[in-house]
Amino acid sequence: MASTSRTTPAAPAARRDRTHYLYLAVIAAVALGIAVGFAAPDAAKQLKPLGTGFVALIKMMISPIIFCTIVLGVGSVRKAAKVGRVGGLALGYFLVMSVVALAIGLVVGNVIHPGSGMHLTEALKGVGHEQAKAAAEGPVDFLLGIIPTTLVSAFTEGEVLQTLLVALLVGFGLQAMGRSGEPVLRGVQHIQRLVFRVLAMIMWAAPVGAFGAMAAVVGETGVDALKALATIMIGFYVTCLLFVGIVLGALVRVVAKVNIWHLLKYLGREFLLIVSTSSSESALPRLIAKMEHLGVSRPVVGITVPTGYSFNLDGTMIYLTMASLFIADALDQPLAIGQQIGLLLFMMVASKGAAGVSGSGIAVLASGLQSHQPALVDGVGLIIGIDRFMSEARAVTNFAGNAVATLLIGTWTGEVDRERVRRVLAGEFPFDEETLLDEDGAEAAPVAGPGGDKELAKA
Repeated sequence: MASTSRTTPAAPAARRDRTHYLYLAVIAAVALGIAVGFAAPDAAKQLKPLGTGFVALIKMMISPIIFCTIVLGVGSVRKAAKVGRVGGLALGYFLVMSVVALAIGLVVGNVIHPGSGMHLTEALKGVGHEQAKAAAEGPVDFLLGIIPTTLVSAFTEGEVLQTLLVALLVGFGLQAMGRSGEPVLRGVQHIQRLVFRVLAMIMWAAPVGAFGAMAAVVGETGVDALKALATIMIGFYVTCLLFVGIVLGALVRVVAKVNIWHLLKYLGREFLLIVSTSSSESALPRLIAKMEHLGVSRPVVGITVPTGYSFNLDGTMIYLTMASLFIADALDQPLAIGQQIGLLLFMMVASKGAAGVSGSGIAVLASGLQSHQPALVDGVGLIIGIDRFMSEARAVTNFAGNAVATLLIGTWTGEVDRERVRRVLAGEFPFDEETLLDEDGAEAAPVAGPGGDKELAKA
């Protein structure tokens, strides 16, 4: 069970209060960005670099945070089998949930027929072919791409899976070194504290990034496109909401005994960040910190969250399904059930490794259509106008799916302090927004439950 020493002291709580102004400022910035986008669309488009720059700052911190988290988690446990068990269970769960998400999108898409009545213009026909060129690589290239050029190039290139591989190798190396590796672990722990401090500083630029990103997308899209494509947008949003509330909600209630809405409320600021930037990657470092604070052990968080960002893309699966059916209906070339299933299974494989940033979903969609139904590629241009808004919904759904997956994997492996989860969600242990770490020297939550151990590194 969680010790009382992990209770957050009063002083940091006072500092945390200031961050409420930050997220109020983000909300105000989003509203202002929407207003500017409608009032002066041409000027609003020029503000896009503000949002791009903020997301780039966050992405800059992802590799060092993942590296430190995994090295500390893997390097501080005695049995390598535990890490393998967590990774295998996570990948199996991700595969099952991808199929479930595809099935749900398939059912809804065949019921509402969102593309009926749309018309394709000549100007839009070339868009799909352009997007297909930017699509994800094939399976072999994807697997080879996980191996970095050098041990440190994973950090400079910002590849999440490359960082994951290097961190696992370093963690296993430190694990094999035993006590002689402890000084290195302590050094990595201090680096992690520094990295999270820097991230907390960057977060104060969130209102500027949110303003620029929202103004640009509203200026580019406009009201007319939203009205014309409202059917698929609303259908997609409702489908994502039902998936999170019913499917994920039932799983986390049955397995972890947690109310999904309490968990989502705990992650509320992360969802605000995702919506304002349209990037689930912008909240990845905070998800790692918050799931550790919640009571999930560091090895489980360190393996499940980064891997889930490439393999657990529930929102993207629903998007690919509904967008494919939308385009087929819009072009009056409806797909038979067999064709739908074959196309979507290919997309499920092609989407693995897709970045959490806006634009990856449309590229995978275009490449999948080009490979299996070339006649439908022209129709990608129909959906490009509202892809930014759909990107927000799929990013939020992907993020919720990864948070739930982390809690579920931790519960199945006995690596969750259930009492701490209850108390954190009840607000008894507030998250330290100033440092993004617990400052009592034990960032990772102690493990409680059957099969759990307490081999996590201490400062």
